Amino acid sequence: MRVLIVEDERRLALSLAKGLTAEGFAVDVVHDGLEGLHRASEGTYDLIILDIMLPGMNGYRVCSTLRSAGNETPVLMLTAKDGEYDEAEGLDTGADDYLTKPFSYVVLLARVRALLRRRTRGVATVLRVGELAVEPGSRRVTVGEREVTLTTKEFAVLEQLAVRAGEVVSKTEILEHAWDFAYAGDVNIVEVYVSALRRKLGAGWISTVRGAGYRLVDAGA
Repeated sequence: MRVLIVEDERRLALSLAKGLTAEGFAVDVVHDGLEGLHRASEGTYDLIILDIMLPGMNGYRVCSTLRSAGNETPVLMLTAKDGEYDEAEGLDTGADDYLTKPFSYVVLLARVRALLRRRTRGVATVLRVGELAVEPGSRRVTVGEREVTLTTKEFAVLEQLAVRAGEVVSKTEILEHAWDFAYAGDVNIVEVYVSALRRKLGAGWISTVRGAGYRLVDAGA
């Protein structure tokens, strides 16, 4: 899962990014409304955490502009304001939830998870390929009766392959899903995690399509 944080309080933004990264999210952070709008419009995010009082463009305008353009990414709006009219304005611009500062990180994380569950409602909660089962909500992976323990990054790579099971997924697409925007390392890091997944899952689950990427297939077929 990939999250965009648009927050000009740098210490708060860094704290949120560290916490969400530890939970297994890929997190991008910007501190300006215009940059946030650009990043949200150009990137593929599962959730946007958006402050209201921002330089360049306030959060209300960022959110309404995204919605007008057809961008339906869930938005959790943050603000130092605390009035029902402020909350109503935030929700009227298209925000999905609203949290007033100061807030508990535990509460924010619960709101984030609730929004992501709401977004995926109606989508299979378990991704199955033959005897392989991937559960995004609990981050549980099993092959038949055997439970497979994965690191957060390994799970993120497998999740992207499972969501598109049977399709060829490029290294770049995997990086966009599992690593943040600031990652400037070698794209071949994906090979390291695919190799680790092959060792843990067993042979035959992930095939290499030379020059194109990887495909998750049913090893028992």
